[in-house]
Amino acid sequence: MTDTPLAVLREHLLQALENHPGIETRRLFHGRGRCWPGLEQITVDWLSGIVLVMLFREPSPALRPLLMELLETPQWQASGARALLLQHRYVHGSESEWLAGEPQAQWPIIEDSLHYLLDLGSKQNSGLFLDMRLGRQWVREQAAGKRVLNLFAYTCGFSIAAIAGGAAHVVNLDMARAALSRGRENHRLNGHDLSRVEFLGHELFKSWGKVRKSGPYDLVIIDPPSFQKGSFALTQDYAKILRRLPELLTEHGIVLACVNDPDIGPDFLIEGMAAEAPQLRFVERLDNPPEFPDISPESGLKALVFQQG
Repeated sequence: MTDTPLAVLREHLLQALENHPGIETRRLFHGRGRCWPGLEQITVDWLSGIVLVMLFREPSPALRPLLMELLETPQWQASGARALLLQHRYVHGSESEWLAGEPQAQWPIIEDSLHYLLDLGSKQNSGLFLDMRLGRQWVREQAAGKRVLNLFAYTCGFSIAAIAGGAAHVVNLDMARAALSRGRENHRLNGHDLSRVEFLGHELFKSWGKVRKSGPYDLVIIDPPSFQKGSFALTQDYAKILRRLPELLTEHGIVLACVNDPDIGPDFLIEGMAAEAPQLRFVERLDNPPEFPDISPESGLKALVFQQG
C-alpha cells in the first residue's frame, strides 16, 4: 500500500464521512472489489456510529497515521462517530484494536430500520454481513404470510427481515447454537413474536426430518459459508441441498440461493439447480448494494432467485 493509494483512501473516507448514512449501517469503502489499485485488502464500515477498518493483509506503516489524522478532520467530528476499530483479518484469531473511543464488546446497529446486536473486538465476524443488505430487503418484501426456512441462519438476519415483513413462521437452522442465541436476541430487540420463530441448532445433513416437519415452505433461503470444517464444503455439498428442495417447497415455492466465493460465478447455482432440481426455474439475480462495487460481477456476492412450478 503506497502513499498514492492511501491518498485515494483518505479522500474517499472524507467524502463518505461527510455524507455518512446517520444511524443506518453501511460500508464506507470496499477495496475488496479491486476497483482501487493498491487498496484491495482494506474495507471500512460505518456501524451506526462506530467506524470499523478491516485489513486483510499487513498494511503500510503509513496507514495508522492516516487513520489517526482522520480523527481530527471536520468530517469525522461532524459524523458523530463514537469510536474507531482496527481489525487485522490476516492474523488468525487476533483481537481488534480500538484506536479511538471507548471499547465496546457489543454494539447495537440499525439497518433498514431493523436492529441487530454485533460483537466487536474479539471476533472476526461481528454478526451481520453487510453485502447481503439488499437480500434481506428482498426477503422482507416477499415474506408476508409465508412460511420461511432459513438455512445456515447464523445470527438470523434473514429471519429478522422475514418477520418484519409479515412472515407467518420462520425456521432457522444453524449448527452454531451461540449464533442462534444471538438471533433470538435480535428478534427480541425488534419486538418480534417469538412464537412465530423456530431455532434449530443442528447440522443440516443430519436433520432433514426436523426440517421437513415444519414444512412445506413458501420461501427457502440458502446462504452457506464456502467451507465449514467437518460439515460443509460448497463445491461438494451444495448439490445435496438443491436436490432436496422440491420436497421442502410448496407448489409455487421460492428459493433464494446464495454464494459469496469470488472464484465461483452464478452459473454454479444456475447449472446446479437445473441438474438437481429442474422443477425450479431461474428467475433473477438480486443486485448487490452500490457500496460494494466489484471490478467483476462474477466475483461479488451471488444471490439468485428460483421458483418451483
